[in-house]
Amino acid sequence: MTCLKDLTFKELQDFVTSIGLEKYRAKQIAQWLYKKRVKSFDEMTNISKQTRKLLSEKAKIDALKLVKVEESSDGTKKYLFELEDGNRIESVFIPERDWNTLCVSTQVGCPIGCKFCLTAKDGFARNLTTAEIVDQYIQVQRDVGEENRISNVVFMGMGEPLLNFDNVRKAVEIMTDKNMLDLSTRKVTISTVGIIPGIERMAKEMNKVKLAISLHATTDEVRDKLVPINKRYPIKELFKALRKYPADNVRRIMIEYVMLKGVNDSEEDAKRLVKLVKGIPVKVNLIPFNPYPGAEFEPSPRSQIEKFQKILWDNNVAAFIRDSRGQDISAACGMLRTKEKNQLAQNISS
Repeated sequence: MTCLKDLTFKELQDFVTSIGLEKYRAKQIAQWLYKKRVKSFDEMTNISKQTRKLLSEKAKIDALKLVKVEESSDGTKKYLFELEDGNRIESVFIPERDWNTLCVSTQVGCPIGCKFCLTAKDGFARNLTTAEIVDQYIQVQRDVGEENRISNVVFMGMGEPLLNFDNVRKAVEIMTDKNMLDLSTRKVTISTVGIIPGIERMAKEMNKVKLAISLHATTDEVRDKLVPINKRYPIKELFKALRKYPADNVRRIMIEYVMLKGVNDSEEDAKRLVKLVKGIPVKVNLIPFNPYPGAEFEPSPRSQIEKFQKILWDNNVAAFIRDSRGQDISAACGMLRTKEKNQLAQNISS
C-alpha cells in the first residue's frame, strides 16, 4: 500500500491517475494532507465517498504512531514515534520568540558512532523512508496547533542525513513545494558530520537549503576519537570540499561545535578553528554538551565557552552559544528512546 507522504507532488499526480482518478485530485489531496493535516480519508469532504473509499484501499496517510510526548518548562517538546516495524525515533519541537523549529531524524539510530552521542550507543537499524521523515513535521504540527506554525526544520536528529540522501532530498522537496508544506528553502538546514560525497551531491542537488557541519574538533587526532568517520574524511579534505560549496552570506555554512571540557575547548582550538574557516562564509554554533547518564564527557565551563567565543569574534568569525533546550526532559538526542527502552526492559524483568 502506498503511503502518500512518500510522494512528491509530481508522483502524487502520477499516482492518482494510475488508479483512475483525475489529475486535479492530487492538489485536493495535497491540501488535505499538508495544509489541513488530516488523519483519515473520511475527513476529505470535498472528495466523493466513492473516491475516498478507493483511496483508502490503495493508500494510507500516516507513517508514524505517536507514542509519547514530553514537554519542558521552556516550551521544548520531545516526541517519540513508533514505526510500522516496531522501531522508534525522536523529534524535538523548539519554540523561539519569533519562530518555531523542528528537529527531525533521518535514520533509526546512527552508524557514525560519535563518542559523545547517546544515539550512537544504541547502534543503527535502517534509513527512514521519505514518509517517515515528512510525517514527523505533520504530526508535531498537529500537536502544537496552528498558532505555533513550524517555520524552520533542521535535519539534526537521529542519524546522518547524507547517508540517506535520496529520501532526505525527496523530503526536502515535499517540505518546500508550494502545493505541500511550502517552507522556505532558507529555513531548512541539513547537518552532516562531513560525508564528502554527500556534500558534493548536495552542492549540485540541494544547495538552496542550508548546510551544517558537525565539526567538534580542530585536529585529526582529537576528531578521530570523537567522530571516527574523520579517519575516512579528514579535516583537510572536509574543508577542501567546503571551500567549493556554493555558500554565501545569506546561506552561510553552519559549524556545529559541541564544547567538551578539557577535550576541544582550549584557546588553541579556537585559534585553529579561525584558520580552518578563513575565507568560507560560516556561522559557528558553540553547543554546551548536554550530559546523559553514563556519559564519558563533561560540559565545558561557561567561562571557557565565552573565552572560545571571544577569540572567534575577535577574528571576525560569527560565533553564537546555542544553549541546550529542554534540560528538564529527555531532550538530548536519543534520551527519550533509550529511557523508554530501559523502562520496558525493567518491566519485563520484573
